[in-house]
Amino acid sequence: VQLQASGGGLVQAGGSLRLSCAASGFRFDDYAIGWFRQAPGKEREGVSCFSTSDGSTYYADSVKGRFTVSSDAAKNTEYLQMNSLKPRDTAVYYCAVRYYLGDGCALSDFGSWGQGTQVTVSS
Repeated sequence: VQLQASGGGLVQAGGSLRLSCAASGFRFDDYAIGWFRQAPGKEREGVSCFSTSDGSTYYADSVKGRFTVSSDAAKNTEYLQMNSLKPRDTAVYYCAVRYYLGDGCALSDFGSWGQGTQVTVSS
């Protein structure tokens, strides 16, 4: 099981980026994916994760209404569309596989962390 996040870059505040999380070794239909980010000097935090109790998608309050996840089963890829970006969104973004049932983005529920992609938002 391998994941690879891509699509990061430098963008001005208010701009948009779409991150991709490509999977190999498994089918996206069989697993749920979570998105996380880690800013310099800060702990890794959940951005958006699939909740197994009701099948909903959890979004962190800090990104709610601005970020949206989608997937393309044919490409075995999940996307994180990020709009209205703010400087505080600057971080390395990661995707990971949910291995344990749960809601939200508890780090312990996820594994097979992909290599992250840097997102930098300038003011």
